[in-house]
Amino acid sequence: MSQSTASNKKVVLAFSGGLDTSFCVPYLRERGYDVITLFVDTGGVDDAERAYIEQRARDLGAVEHVTESGAQPIWDDVVVPLVIGGQLYQDVYPLLVSDRYIIVERALALCDARGTRVFAHGCTGMGNDQVRFDQTVRSLGDYDIVAPIRDIQHQHHAVRAYEAEYLQKLGHHVRPKTAKYSINVNLLGVTASGSEIDEFQAPGPETWQMCARPESWPKQPLRVDIEFERGVAVKLDGEAMPGPEILRRLNERLGAYGVGRNIYTGDTTIGLKGRIVFECPGITGLMTAHRALEEAILTAHQNGFKPLVAKKWVELVYRGFFFEPLKDDLEAFLRSSQTFVSGIVTLETAGGVVTPVAVRSEHILRNKGAVYAQSADWDAREAEGFIKLLGMSSTLSARVNPRRRPGQR
Repeated sequence: MSQSTASNKKVVLAFSGGLDTSFCVPYLRERGYDVITLFVDTGGVDDAERAYIEQRARDLGAVEHVTESGAQPIWDDVVVPLVIGGQLYQDVYPLLVSDRYIIVERALALCDARGTRVFAHGCTGMGNDQVRFDQTVRSLGDYDIVAPIRDIQHQHHAVRAYEAEYLQKLGHHVRPKTAKYSINVNLLGVTASGSEIDEFQAPGPETWQMCARPESWPKQPLRVDIEFERGVAVKLDGEAMPGPEILRRLNERLGAYGVGRNIYTGDTTIGLKGRIVFECPGITGLMTAHRALEEAILTAHQNGFKPLVAKKWVELVYRGFFFEPLKDDLEAFLRSSQTFVSGIVTLETAGGVVTPVAVRSEHILRNKGAVYAQSADWDAREAEGFIKLLGMSSTLSARVNPRRRPGQR
């Protein structure tokens, strides 16, 4: 919506301290707004970075800065259903920027608390985040949306260069890495885009954020035990801890072995090809462990059907429909499927990839009288009869309507 519709000159800006949102503060001030910046810490920064973000907001002219924790909501509302579903967007990407939905929720709550209906974000007009932000706002209430970066794009071709120059002219420094890359860090992992990544060239060394390069991997393999209850990770190496802490520790431990780094080129919601580098050691470990446990516990029909539901859930979340009722319906099914998915999985990595080497659970679907490829509790006649009946339709087709074999004329 246009800023001209605003009846209140207060605006809540979703703020990260990066180039785009830094630009937004003085830009909005020049247009008569009192800017309240909100940084929702979704698990990707340390104390020093939090302090930097707050000081950055004040230096840029924010009348108030608020910092809130979003680690637990992102675990509950994003990580848990993502891991339970076990699917990736276009089979590659694990929805690493889904913290946007948590950020918008908190920002709108702050709008209400400060008595304004005006919300601002630093999304560009080319990517998916603008859809996630705008659609979430429209799903949650009646607010005005101000998007400064979109506003200036029709005037400036090299937008990021213009933003950096604009800030420098006002006397504000620009971090070198933020001028080259757009880097997003949260509890789920890291994404990096911009510069040579957008040009489909090899990513530079600065894009290695959470994962160690191969020459730095430890010499000894790593083993980690993850315990799940009803599909949710609850313990790491026998120690009970909150979900966000499990993910933090997995990010550190598996990241040291380079687990979870990849490059993704996908179809964005608005139709462009988007290319990013991403790193997600902890998510990779959790999804690998959960799948190994689930495959042993669910029935063949559950294992066959569940991915169809999970793929649709992932698609909705990726495309901006986090608050679409169908997404809730799908998630209810996914959570229902986890009734017996409890047990312990041992992961092992020597670097780069992680493998589930052991699974322990009282719910594994085992037949005491039969072990695959070793022993059976049925006789040869039963096996032969099963195969005969299973293939009856194909056998009849071959007899009634014989087909030419390859090479026959």
